[in-house]
Amino acid sequence: MAAETVFTYAAPGLKFGPGASAELAHDLAALGCRRVLLVTDPGVLATGAPERIVDLLRAGGVDVEVYADVHVEPTDRSLQDAVEHARVLSRVDGVVAVGGGSSIDTAKAVNLMLCAPGELMDYVNAPIGNGQAPPTDLLPLVAVPTTTGTGAESTTVCVLDVLARKVKTGISHARLRPTLAVIDPELTMSQPAGVTASAGMDILCHALESYTARPYATFERKRADERVPYCGANPISDMWAERAMSLLAQSFRRAVTDGGDVGARTDMALAATFAGLGFGNAGVHVPHANAYPVAGQVREFRAEGYPGDGPLVPHGMSVAMTAPESFRFTYSANPDRHVRAAELLAPGVRCDDAVDLLPTALTELMRDIGLPSGLAELGFGADDVPALVEGSLAQPRLLSISPRPVEADDLATIFSRSMQNW
Repeated sequence: MAAETVFTYAAPGLKFGPGASAELAHDLAALGCRRVLLVTDPGVLATGAPERIVDLLRAGGVDVEVYADVHVEPTDRSLQDAVEHARVLSRVDGVVAVGGGSSIDTAKAVNLMLCAPGELMDYVNAPIGNGQAPPTDLLPLVAVPTTTGTGAESTTVCVLDVLARKVKTGISHARLRPTLAVIDPELTMSQPAGVTASAGMDILCHALESYTARPYATFERKRADERVPYCGANPISDMWAERAMSLLAQSFRRAVTDGGDVGARTDMALAATFAGLGFGNAGVHVPHANAYPVAGQVREFRAEGYPGDGPLVPHGMSVAMTAPESFRFTYSANPDRHVRAAELLAPGVRCDDAVDLLPTALTELMRDIGLPSGLAELGFGADDVPALVEGSLAQPRLLSISPRPVEADDLATIFSRSMQNW
């Protein structure tokens, strides 16, 4: 088996800085867009940001239709509702997403299904869906994040809950990547502390997982037409991940405790962008694979700060719950890299055994920013471990990027030890 010698890197166009969203009419005109669908959710709509953007676009000669019923943590049903809404419009030539990962991922699904034949599940990753590739290029998609965390503005992935299967999965293809990411830190200033904490852990796990991912050169060599966007850790993704961790180390706690700290908010927005540029090419592994069943199988817990009702474990929170134990498991694959990550995240961290450095840095941060102490606080117990393991094993695309082979027993141990992180 020949080893891979090539890694790939791709990213959206990027515009970053306070006030960047005020230039959207210019950006859309440059993409040839004169009639667009703006996708957002009720919570973001209530901030007034989408309305201001609509007014700016219309003043700049862009015709705008608004879909504001995005479901936080999208499901196959909510995505289909958005697609059906978009299909009844007269033709649009672009899509604009304003919001967090839920709005951006919903916009990706809408864009896909406006251009591609068949049903949504045709494109959902196997084995949950059919895993088909979009057969054609999509419309220009401009992503305007209002939270600092998901990195969805940089990635090729649309994440969703499949309700009948009680599992979270995704659609992944290079054509889903937004054409342009417009990151305006001013749009994140109203983000509640709990949302900042959860979304920030998503940033951190993006950076850590891409940094500790299986190196690209350890995969079997592929033909050019077989290569996927997630190619494993590589020199370019490493650079982005390291910079994201450094920014988080200096600003994450401040952003949670003082939401009005413009410098901390700007650092978090930049860290989210950098981490997205890294993991959008290297990929993520065990914590994200575990997060999908955690979010999909929750029964009663609902995080504060999110609109709507019913059970909800936000994505970043679900990723964080098993992160300390996941990195304890992956440590042996590359001890130096795990130690380096701990030093970047928590300079001066000390432990008797180096394997504990990164888990300790993570649990101390999670406790400081007010996250639940573990899966038990979300309502899970020992009897839930088999179903959680099954849900994680349904994410082979992610588990294949783990720096160590992951078996069911390994996942069971990680889930069991994550019931109480401190």
